[in-house]
Amino acid sequence: MCGIVGAVAERDVTPILLEGLKRLEYRGYDSAGIAVLNSGAGLERRRAVGKVSVLESGIEQSPLHGHVGIAHTRWATHGKPSESNAHPHICNEDVAVVHNGIIENHEQLRERQAAAGYRFTSDTDTETVVHQVHHYLQQGMDLLEAVRATTADLEGAYALGVISTKEPGRLIAARLGSPLVIGVGIGEHFIASDVAALLPVTQRFIFLEEGDVADLHRDRLTIYDANGRQVERAVRESELTADAAERGAYRHYMQKEIFEQAQAVANTLEGRISGERVLEEAFGPAAAEIFDAVQGVHIIACGTSYHAGLIGRYWLESLAGIPCSVEVASEFRYRKQVVRRNSLVVTISQSGETADTLAGLKEAKRLGFGKALTICNVPESSLVRESDLALMTRAGPEIGVASTKAFTTQLVALMLLVIALGRRHGMSGQEEARLVGQLQSLPRRIEEVLRLDPIIERLAEQFADKHHALFLGRGAQYPVAMEGALKLKEISYIHAEAYPAGELKHGPLALVDADMPVIVVAPNNELLEKLKSNLQEVRARGGELIVFADTRAEMESGDGIQIFDISPVEDEIAPIVFTIPLQLLSYHVALIKGTDVDQPRNLAKSVTVE
Repeated sequence: MCGIVGAVAERDVTPILLEGLKRLEYRGYDSAGIAVLNSGAGLERRRAVGKVSVLESGIEQSPLHGHVGIAHTRWATHGKPSESNAHPHICNEDVAVVHNGIIENHEQLRERQAAAGYRFTSDTDTETVVHQVHHYLQQGMDLLEAVRATTADLEGAYALGVISTKEPGRLIAARLGSPLVIGVGIGEHFIASDVAALLPVTQRFIFLEEGDVADLHRDRLTIYDANGRQVERAVRESELTADAAERGAYRHYMQKEIFEQAQAVANTLEGRISGERVLEEAFGPAAAEIFDAVQGVHIIACGTSYHAGLIGRYWLESLAGIPCSVEVASEFRYRKQVVRRNSLVVTISQSGETADTLAGLKEAKRLGFGKALTICNVPESSLVRESDLALMTRAGPEIGVASTKAFTTQLVALMLLVIALGRRHGMSGQEEARLVGQLQSLPRRIEEVLRLDPIIERLAEQFADKHHALFLGRGAQYPVAMEGALKLKEISYIHAEAYPAGELKHGPLALVDADMPVIVVAPNNELLEKLKSNLQEVRARGGELIVFADTRAEMESGDGIQIFDISPVEDEIAPIVFTIPLQLLSYHVALIKGTDVDQPRNLAKSVTVE
């Protein structure tokens, strides 16, 4: 959600800023812009509605060059998508600002600033920030002092990049509640919303902490904490390379990420298993002591990660015998809680910066739920820093907005947690060995399912004129159905719903007809016969069934029912395996519908504002 890039260098920074914006496109946006300080022309800005390519075309027609600059991709919160609302925002041709987050007291600031004679040219909350910085500059403060004074006036969340004609060799950055990273080059410094934007120019990064303000020059960098004290922050070497997020031979990032899942799962398992045993040290040095005290688990997550948590609940209760609750983060933080002591609070997030999940974790800690573990894909993220324990999914960069490999690796991480906790609640060594064996077989199982791709591509043609779809599953496969429905609606814009198959009689049957496909996941487990009965209810009402079934289920295609065979898989890991064909189906349907697969409308990859 939104993306910031900034640079101060001896070379022209415009190409760096443009490349950085392209690498942040996965976050979701509706407009983009750049502002640079040019020694001859002062402060120059270009903005455009739409893709970064539109902005780039405008710059080619009307070039701008400079040694200091800031750039932004905007996802509309305050004010509709338009050029006037696009960042950077400028005040009196002196100051330019880019901003991620939400300024909650912007209306009060706007009233005061309007009374002081400031003119507004946008509907955004961000414009109050640039006016406030300008106000303090007019009082004789330097740029650093002006930004620090401004942040003291702000309520809400922000990541800021600020430049001014009055100090053309300087870039000020600040963060509170929104991520911001500093890139350290040779005789140059950069800022960005995440490291992906800066990999072409550096692999050395500093991750700003809450309340930090950074003063960047070409040849030096100073960081101040929330109390105004000068501090040193560690410089970290990223293991990512500039081409780690390239599509390669794949048509879309989502397609690439679907096919990377076997390797991603192998990466998640690497170093976490010894023989037939899970190494709980992988969760952190204090894991054993923390796990010993756990009497229950409370999972907090959003979107796809929430679906992973729902599957984790089935596993924790059925395999480990531990009570588990799962909650959407945006609901958890706004309702009165009954605190359960000695609960392990588990947050799940691909980015580790999801605003609601982070706020939910902080609320759980404030209330005294217990210790916290995060399952996350970004080691330097806010959730990792705020948690007592962390298990990295190691999925690698996930660029497509519709999550795929993040979901499956989250499930693998959850199963590792189930085993680590389960051994404290009666799980035998034999049972642990059985589950570990299943996990180790997953890369092969995933590769087998991916071979269905050509068949599913042909199946997708049946959705060309469809506007609705129903997904069914039972037990731990119900959240898989939920995830399948979410994927289809996210990238193909087909209205899709998921239900437990046993709920058909409680409403969904009223929707069933020949025009609405019903997609079913059918592993071979104790609920199979009940599921078959549910499918007969659909067929009796003229519904068209598409069933992904374990070959041992002994189901055959016929009039109104298409069966797609899945090689036999154990019930515990079946949710991971059965997710793959639903991802492929949503991808190929989106191609037929002609949508923007990697950047679906109105959606953002990382939801870093509430």
